[in-house]
Amino acid sequence: MTSILNNNLFLIKEHVGIFKAANNYDVYDPETGNIIMECREPNLGFFTKMLRFSDYKTMTPFDVQIRTPNDQRIIRIQRGISLFVSKVTVTDSESNTIGYFQQKLFSIGGKFDLFDNQDNLVCQLKGNWVGWNFRFMDGDQELAHISKEWGGIGKEFFTSADNYVLEISQDVPDDHPVRKLILAAVMCIDMVLKE
Repeated sequence: MTSILNNNLFLIKEHVGIFKAANNYDVYDPETGNIIMECREPNLGFFTKMLRFSDYKTMTPFDVQIRTPNDQRIIRIQRGISLFVSKVTVTDSESNTIGYFQQKLFSIGGKFDLFDNQDNLVCQLKGNWVGWNFRFMDGDQELAHISKEWGGIGKEFFTSADNYVLEISQDVPDDHPVRKLILAAVMCIDMVLKE
């Protein structure tokens, strides 16, 4: 696993644009202010782009890749056409399945389950998309949380509503696959729940 995924704190900044079909993010190390990962949708087809500007945008497929700044792929996140609930597959740099997450059909505030590649429930994303506060829970234990509020180093990134922080618990072991699943889920919250 790439060592940057063993960090416990990530600042995420969405690329903003008026006629933006693709979802693109930069992930920063709050200690240095350097970009440590880039999240892009490089292969967005013409019809998908057109549907992203319609009422059908939440149903469109996506193929998101998280890479290092020197273009080394870390994670690939894919979903086909979604009619009712999203099932999103997460693979590693060698295209091995790490796991997937499945949206809950009727949830208030947004919720989906994260599974490993053996179909075991790893944790649940629970949250409030209005306030942009989400928690990754394994029973009563919080594995990570996402928030728009941050007062630490790097707070200058929080000048718009398109920036947020992911904090992974110190209890999540280094190199554990759940780290990749959590990061993948964070990059897809907008696409799966909010749009």
